[in-house]
Amino acid sequence: MEYVTLNNGVKMPILGYGVFQIGNEETERCVLDAIKVGYRSIDTAQAYGNEEGVGNAIKECGIAREELFITTKVWISNAGEEKAYASILESLKKLQTDYIDLLLIHQPFGDYYGTYRAMERAYKEGKVRAIGVSNFYPDRFIDLSLNVDVKPAINQVETHVFNQQETAKQIMDKYNTQIESWGPFAEGKNNFFNNPVLAEIGAKYGKSVAQVALRYLIQNGVVVIPKSSHIERMEENIKVFDFELTNDDMAKIKTLDMKQSLFFNHYDPNIVEMLNARHK
Repeated sequence: MEYVTLNNGVKMPILGYGVFQIGNEETERCVLDAIKVGYRSIDTAQAYGNEEGVGNAIKECGIAREELFITTKVWISNAGEEKAYASILESLKKLQTDYIDLLLIHQPFGDYYGTYRAMERAYKEGKVRAIGVSNFYPDRFIDLSLNVDVKPAINQVETHVFNQQETAKQIMDKYNTQIESWGPFAEGKNNFFNNPVLAEIGAKYGKSVAQVALRYLIQNGVVVIPKSSHIERMEENIKVFDFELTNDDMAKIKTLDMKQSLFFNHYDPNIVEMLNARHK
């Protein structure tokens, strides 16, 4: 496994396992499978409704807690300093752990400044090892970064070959914040798994489209958290450290960048209303 070092010195695996849209009971099995295969970084969120499943797996896996890297996120309905702090304590309880390795604001809505203050408090109390944000576009990311005490260690954003976030990454680099990808496979959109460019490159190395896509992001310094509920896919997704893409390969994949989201736009009023209405 390769690691990145966050802006506070904490080391994080560059490849982890995500549990978005996996039911609570199935999450326990999936996380146990992922840990068995070799994953040590697990990404969940309050809004996923499966922190308990992750917590059960942490307790059952037989791996020392300090060898695991656990991420969760505070949802909009828990925004605000006091409410967010109470939700952090609840997440700790559900995860059955004394500390969270990485805690993120899930969406830049509601009183996210209050939420961030609660996260800073938890960080200073040793309940959290690193804090950051998710889905923050450059404008809000810069504004937050300039007005907080503990600079965001991570910004987790939609990042895949069709939306490579080159400009956003440059801004994160300027502020010494690590970019992390959600949806590294674009959730299959745009016929992702049959992409001819990725397939042709993969054929040279005996690798799948998914492996090439992950390798591309990793070589660009992007943390990735692919999700699968099938252990054979988990095994495939972690086998990306035994080959390296050439400069020519990288240049070809760069041309796939459409420079726009395949999922949502935070500047769309309907999206803002929809996200704020979830989990109320």
